[in-house]
Amino acid sequence: ILQAADHISFAEYPELAASLERQILFNGAISAEGLKTPYGVQVGRTLMAAGADSPAARAKAKAAAGADARMNGSDMPVVINSGSGNQGITVSIPVIEFAEASGASHDRLLRTLFVSNLLAIHQKRFIGKLSAFCGVVNAAAAAAAAITYLEGQPADVVEKTLINTLGTAGGIVCDGAKASCAAKIALSLDNAFMAKQMAEQKNVFLPGDGIVGDDVEATIRNVGRMAKEGMKSTDLEILLIMTGK
Repeated sequence: ILQAADHISFAEYPELAASLERQILFNGAISAEGLKTPYGVQVGRTLMAAGADSPAARAKAKAAAGADARMNGSDMPVVINSGSGNQGITVSIPVIEFAEASGASHDRLLRTLFVSNLLAIHQKRFIGKLSAFCGVVNAAAAAAAAITYLEGQPADVVEKTLINTLGTAGGIVCDGAKASCAAKIALSLDNAFMAKQMAEQKNVFLPGDGIVGDDVEATIRNVGRMAKEGMKSTDLEILLIMTGK
C-alpha cells in the first residue's frame, strides 16, 4: 500500500482521484455541519469547546462532529469506507486536519488518503461485512498510521502504529448505528494517536501480548479472526439486548 501510494499517478486513475476529492469535500462538509449545529449528544462540539490546540485534538473533535450530524438526522452525503459512513469520516477527517496543519501539498494529501482508506479496507477484509467489532477502531488505526506516512516517517512506524492501536482498543463493540458512534470515533482516535506516539518512540507491543501477532499482518489477521469468528455470540447477544429479548 505504501509503495503504491508513493508511485501511483492520479492522472492515470482519474476516478480514484475524483473519489478522494469527494471524500475531502463531502466528509469535510458534514464535519463542519456537526460543529455548527447541535446534533445528538454533541461529542464533537464538546471536544472542540474543551480545547482544540493541536491537530490531534481538532481531528478528534471534527471527526466526532461528522458522526454527530450523520447519526442524528443530517441528510448530507458521506464518502464511505468498508461500507460505513462513520468509517469513511474516521479515515479521512484526521488526515485532512493533519495535512492542513503541516502545510502538506494537495498531492500529498491525496496520497495519504489513499493510504488511510486502503489500510482500513485491508483490515476489514479479514473481519467481513458485519461484526460486533467496532469498525471505527480499524479506521482510526488506519488514519493514525497514514498520518505517519504523511509526515514522512518510515514504514516500520506505520506498522507499529497499527499494532499498538489494535493491541489496545480491540474491545470496543458495535451495537448499531446511533449517537454514541461519535464518542467511539473520538475514543478510537485518541487511542490511535497514543499508539502513534509510542511507535515514534520505537515502542511497540510484542508478539504474544494478547492478540498481537508476530508482525503487523499477523496482528491484523488475529483481529479479523476474533471479530469474525470469536464475536458471533457477542453479536447475537447484542441483538437480543437491543430487541428486549
